[in-house]
Amino acid sequence: MIKEMRLKANAKINLGLDVLRKREDGYHDLRMIMQSISLHDVLELTLTRTPGIRIRTNLGFLPVNEDNLVHKAAALLFEEFGTEQGVFIDLKKNIPVAAGLAGGSSDAAAVLTGLNRMLDLKLTTEELMERGVRIGADVPFCILKGTALAEGIGEQLTVLPALPRCSILLVKPPVHVSTKYVYTHLRADELSEHPDIDGQIEALHTGDLACLSAKMGNVLETVTLPAHPVIGTIKDKLRSLGALNAMMSGSGPTVFGIFDDPQKAREAYSRLKSEGAYQVFLTEGINQ
Repeated sequence: MIKEMRLKANAKINLGLDVLRKREDGYHDLRMIMQSISLHDVLELTLTRTPGIRIRTNLGFLPVNEDNLVHKAAALLFEEFGTEQGVFIDLKKNIPVAAGLAGGSSDAAAVLTGLNRMLDLKLTTEELMERGVRIGADVPFCILKGTALAEGIGEQLTVLPALPRCSILLVKPPVHVSTKYVYTHLRADELSEHPDIDGQIEALHTGDLACLSAKMGNVLETVTLPAHPVIGTIKDKLRSLGALNAMMSGSGPTVFGIFDDPQKAREAYSRLKSEGAYQVFLTEGINQ
């Protein structure tokens, strides 16, 4: 049995995000291409003789009780397997919170993956993903990592060829976007344009970064952009600084730009960082 483990929880972006319909259960049927990126949180897990789940974070406003997804993840496995031990989770957040980057889901995925190994539960990746969806729709992908087509509510995953090498610049404005608000106000049956997800999949198979970038699209922007025009401003700025294309990730507010020239990406990072108005991160895609 492993007593201590240090894990990385990688953020994700959506290279394409389409909503097909609103379901009778209130959820939406999605079709999107998800991509893990190198920006990550760090979790240190320590098994304890005393039962229970204790969490420490570097952000004072984060809950450290059952409202935190890492607590839900640990509790799910402890309850299922009747674990008598406890766990202390030290969570260092680097991924912006409520940013459309699946930080909380990735933290939960890391806890599931870590405890599976530490407690020798012998769950397969697929079995972990089945449990992960109970915590959140993005958790299965955060367990899988890499590049994948996500369907259903996001839990039906198909592994895709890796994203061609590129620099990814993340820019988060100081606005709060509620995922619930975005989906509540989305008119899925009235969308006139849909991203070419199939075209993006073909571009991944041929390794054509320019084609993939040209076909980027996120239908949730139809709700978020009118509410927060700064997102559109950032998209335009990233393109003007050399990005092949720029788009909002998830329900926002983070915007990312794809750069095929690392030097241009570094210059854009320095320029936006010096302005001081946004959180800015220079990152890249990671494979499975």
